[in-house]
Amino acid sequence: MSRAVQEPVVPKGGVLAAAALVLFSLAAVTTVRLTGIGEVHMTLPSAVQSRDLQFADGDNGTVLVYDASDHRLVDTLAPGSNGFIRVVLRGLARERRLGDIGSQPPFKLTRYAGGQITLTDTSTGKQIDLGAFGSTNTEAFARLMNLRGGAT
Repeated sequence: MSRAVQEPVVPKGGVLAAAALVLFSLAAVTTVRLTGIGEVHMTLPSAVQSRDLQFADGDNGTVLVYDASDHRLVDTLAPGSNGFIRVVLRGLARERRLGDIGSQPPFKLTRYAGGQITLTDTSTGKQIDLGAFGSTNTEAFARLMNLRGGAT
C-alpha cells in the first residue's frame, strides 16, 4: 500500500497579506527615521540640584564616595551594605572597562524639579533613571546628594 504524501497548502491570500504587512512596517519605520514625524522625545524637567561624585574601592570591601569638586571624602559604604549602589556602580564600571576608560571621570547625580533622580556617567553619557528601581533604591543615592563630608 502506498500513501500519497500531500504537501501543506498555504493560502496565497495569507502570504500576500503577510508580505504587505512587512512592507508597510518597513515603510513606516523608514519614514519616521528619516523625517522625525511621529517620533517621541522625552525631555526631563529642569535640574534643581546636582553633584559630581567619584567612587573608589577601599579596604575590606568598602566603597569610598568622594565629592569630585574637591576630592573630599563624603561617605564610606560598609561591606555588605548599600547593595543597590554597588550593583549600579558595577554595571557602569563594566562599561568603562569595555571602553578603556579609567575611574577618574566623575558620575553626576542630578535631582530634577519633579523629584526624579538620575545618575549619569560623564565619560560614557549613560544615564540611569533611579526612580525606575523604586523609592528605597532611589533614596540610597539621594542621601549622597546632601552629605557634606566625614566618613560614616
